Amino acid sequence: MRHIRLLAATGTAVAALALSACGGDGTGTKDEGASRPVSPTTTAGRTPSATPTTAAGAGTANSTPVTRTHAPGTRTGGTRTTGTGGPVVLCNGANTTVTARPVSRPLNHMLITVRNTGAKTCELTYYPVLRFDEMQWAPQAAKDTQPQAVTTLAPGESGYAGVLLSAADGSGQGGTTGHRLTVMFQGRTPNSDGGPSATPALPAKGVYYDSSLTMTYWQQNADDALNW
Repeated sequence: MRHIRLLAATGTAVAALALSACGGDGTGTKDEGASRPVSPTTTAGRTPSATPTTAAGAGTANSTPVTRTHAPGTRTGGTRTTGTGGPVVLCNGANTTVTARPVSRPLNHMLITVRNTGAKTCELTYYPVLRFDEMQWAPQAAKDTQPQAVTTLAPGESGYAGVLLSAADGSGQGGTTGHRLTVMFQGRTPNSDGGPSATPALPAKGVYYDSSLTMTYWQQNADDALNW
């Protein structure tokens, strides 16, 4: 199994973020009711310092700043524009459709796909903040998957994030099955509110995960999201 650098949980602050989004759904994904904005409080760029003893347990970690490379463009107030002058908004549950699909390869992985259904180009910033059911801890993103530029979607285009659900060697702890997934979006600064969340449908039998649960940063290409 490929080497994966896991980013550690930020503990209480990150768990509080995930809890704040319980019940929120984006209008782009209409499986389970209306969405409401959430405020991600995770910080990228961590190395594991604690492992939850159960999948519903809380972890603790120290965090380090993240450096984000912006796509070319200019900014006026809170709106960024492309080189051609078109407005660029944030991708979130209000202007996208979101799906979450377990894949056979790599083993124990899931692919999250976000399709821009709006009329404007949108940005997928940093990485998705994920929460299964009433999970009390927040999984972290793998630092080495951070792209050189922000993932930007023209209308109709899709962006991706890969999710390692559980350790293939059985080393993960607190394994359980999730039946509801909330995908939260970050804003243009780390840990800020990116807008409405989404609750993509999961398989009827649910999705098994353990303390190894980790995701990538948003990627422009599905292969990049899974091959890490």
